[in-house]
Amino acid sequence: MKALISSLAAVAALSATASPVNAELVARAAEGRAIADQFATELRTALQAAMAEGGPLAAIRVCNEDAPRIAHSAAERSGAAVGRTSLKVRNPANAPDDQQRAVLAALEQELAASPAGPPPERIHVLEDGSVRYMSAIVMQPPCLACHGESLAAPVAEAIDALYPADQARGYRIGELRGAFTITWPAE
Repeated sequence: MKALISSLAAVAALSATASPVNAELVARAAEGRAIADQFATELRTALQAAMAEGGPLAAIRVCNEDAPRIAHSAAERSGAAVGRTSLKVRNPANAPDDQQRAVLAALEQELAASPAGPPPERIHVLEDGSVRYMSAIVMQPPCLACHGESLAAPVAEAIDALYPADQARGYRIGELRGAFTITWPAE
């Protein structure tokens, strides 16, 4: 099956046709959004609690230890691979593949063109027939403590110790930080 990259508005238009591929994309888009929303909510809740208890140093631990656990739990519940990626990764294990890189660039352009709208998202069928949903992660004020243009020395040192190849700094509020990715295997 040929790769398809489409905004969800285009996917919604596909639902008007009876094609099984179109119906699957519409269903997967809704499921992907729900998985990404739950991942985001669990991660945000853990980060807010850590920031309240121990500031940015505690939040670093959440991203390092809890985020992979949250993703793994979501994967077990959904049967999909669940994770995060970015054009500027902190953890090299989360580096985007070529297709994800292209989608991230498109999400970045869409976010820049419409910053007040909802976070952009995409659904697509990969060459191997698997289906991937991606939802933008947009920089918020609390994120600047660890991803902003100027980090406190203890925060920078802690990040450097955990992630010597870190690229995930220098962001501003409203910019694309990355994306949640949900990928279902080909059936």
